[in-house]
Amino acid sequence: MVLMYADPAATAAMTPQERAEVFARHDALHRHLADGGELLNGSGLAFPQDTVTLRWQRDAAPAVSGGPLVEPESGAHLTAYYVVDCASPERAREIAERVLDFHVVAVEVRPIHDSFGMDGEAV
Repeated sequence: MVLMYADPAATAAMTPQERAEVFARHDALHRHLADGGELLNGSGLAFPQDTVTLRWQRDAAPAVSGGPLVEPESGAHLTAYYVVDCASPERAREIAERVLDFHVVAVEVRPIHDSFGMDGEAV
């Protein structure tokens, strides 16, 4: 999984031309990965202020709060993701490098584990 984190100040300051360029780059990458069979899923995410977080509490209803689970010290927030099926961790990093720019300031590459067997039963 490729998790993209944006600088909110850079995102807010984007010109219409910069926004169009960012969307065009992601559209091209999305098509390239889909055409090559590597893209399983991917999307942009709503702004953190539109987020609701639920927290489990023993013997009580879930605690509900506005905002993301964690407010990162850097101020960057999770902005988009791609779920990819690629040949190696190195290939996943190559994909991640293609999304770094002036507003996507960090990209996390994290393997996904399959907790279900082929028959759909939990392993």
